[in-house]
Amino acid sequence: MAKDIYLVAHGQSQHHVEGLVGGWYDSELTELGHRQAAAIAKRISELVGDASPIEVYSSDLRRTAQTAAPIAKALRAEVTHWSDLRERSYGSAGGRPEAWLEERMVYAPKEGNRLDHRDGIEDAETKREFATRIYRAMDQIARSPCATQVVVTHGYAVTFAIAAWIRMPLDAVGWVNFRSSSGGISHLREDDQWFNRYLLSLNDCAHLAELSA
Repeated sequence: MAKDIYLVAHGQSQHHVEGLVGGWYDSELTELGHRQAAAIAKRISELVGDASPIEVYSSDLRRTAQTAAPIAKALRAEVTHWSDLRERSYGSAGGRPEAWLEERMVYAPKEGNRLDHRDGIEDAETKREFATRIYRAMDQIARSPCATQVVVTHGYAVTFAIAAWIRMPLDAVGWVNFRSSSGGISHLREDDQWFNRYLLSLNDCAHLAELSA
């Protein structure tokens, strides 16, 4: 049986408009973010059609849970909330002004060890720690026999969810970035003959075109 995973980046959140560092800072969706969530739910419903059963997974932070709720309602599914699907933790920088983080940022080198770098924030999560838990979550999701799944996570986390799906070696993810906007949908598939894994679409935002701030 082929498997389809719809990977969703949560909608616009309060920390976006307030210029604050996100990560594990538990901000809520803005009014626009809630409208984006409704548009995402409608588009996901169109994409999955009459598929059944459907599993919905979400990060346990509020902005992802609030994005996942209307999706699950539209699909008549329950949401499984996992902390492994959270955004990268920026430690003590979370919730502070972005300028505060920028002043202290130490960028990873172009070559060498990019996975164990903390960007100048001592208690921030390394890319290795971040990627390891996203890989763990995606492995569990992929092993489920359910053929249609929705995963609601965070913009930066999308990179590692895709890397995990295509089985990119962990040591290589220090150089990869699949950019996703707020409310973007990416479509992953595994075929039922060759068991190849595809990234069919990345960061589809067409469903958000008519929304305005």
